[in-house]
Amino acid sequence: MVEVDGSIGEGGGQILRTVISLSALLGKPVRVFNIRAKRPRPGLQRQHMTAVRAVAELSSARVKGLALGSTVLEFYPGRLRSGSFSFNVGTAGSVTLVLQAALPVLAFMDSGVEVEVRGGTDVPWSPPVDYFRHVLSRLLSRMGFVFTLTVKRRGHYPRGGGIVRVRVEKPPRMFRSVALRERGRLRFIEGISHAVRLPKHVAERQARAARDVLAASLNVPVDIALEWYEPGRDPHLGPGSGIVLWAVAENSVLGSDSLGARGKPAEEVGREAANKLVEDIRTGMALDRHASDMLIPYAALACGESILGGASLSLHAETSIKVVELMVPEAKLEFVEGGVRGKPFVLRVRGVCFKR
Repeated sequence: MVEVDGSIGEGGGQILRTVISLSALLGKPVRVFNIRAKRPRPGLQRQHMTAVRAVAELSSARVKGLALGSTVLEFYPGRLRSGSFSFNVGTAGSVTLVLQAALPVLAFMDSGVEVEVRGGTDVPWSPPVDYFRHVLSRLLSRMGFVFTLTVKRRGHYPRGGGIVRVRVEKPPRMFRSVALRERGRLRFIEGISHAVRLPKHVAERQARAARDVLAASLNVPVDIALEWYEPGRDPHLGPGSGIVLWAVAENSVLGSDSLGARGKPAEEVGREAANKLVEDIRTGMALDRHASDMLIPYAALACGESILGGASLSLHAETSIKVVELMVPEAKLEFVEGGVRGKPFVLRVRGVCFKR
């Protein structure tokens, strides 16, 4: 059994999600202790429990310690099984963080699989669903992993109620290595500005502010779609708003986002997302500040050598490296350039060519 200290690195739920996902794939039982030790409310919360339940059901696993507030969990993986699955966080807990744990497992099923997750699609401290749809999905397709993500309904804090469905028609059962060092020539920028149970001008102002920043900083076409619903025809619980932007370049796609909040002007939301994207684009790297930590486990399992060039080395990325080194010791990870937190970097990952 692999023992993992949940307080390493960022000391949050990312460690648990990555460990459980790799455990299910590699068939390695794990014991995770000090779960979320560095958070104000340590231990398992509902979204973490849902992520564990999802991976456990997908891998026929036995689990000990799966309880609200638990700081120790044992996970004994079994056989992967395809089919249709539904998981409900029960709050505005993040559906994308549940998917972050489940997605690698879906790639190794014997046949097609569909997963529905209910909860928050656009909530603080987690990637918005449009980032998964338009950035992560494109990056993973480069590794041979293609999935469709459909948003049936958005969910915002505190009411949640979002519904997302992921379908994998043909699981690849292995990942290709990727060369994602530099982004290459910038081609265009797209985005989605949404506002539910709010006036239309909120979405319009978010988009306009983002467009102004991008136009002043970059000489490329910008197209930001608006998502808004007429009163009486809005299916969301809301209220909530946000914007996700993605820059399509010659070799990659980079994303950024910002979430609306009570008292936060719509213009600030738009400018925040645009400024982050411009900063990351100007580094010349292929990956934005959030993508690298998500891709590292995939690269460790892939066939061959991957190169990941990130705009900024995050604590999450450092943590992802530590977890991979514990769970997949045969993989080799080393910095080719950089390695200082908050600065651009290039990471070489020699994958283990994992197949099922």
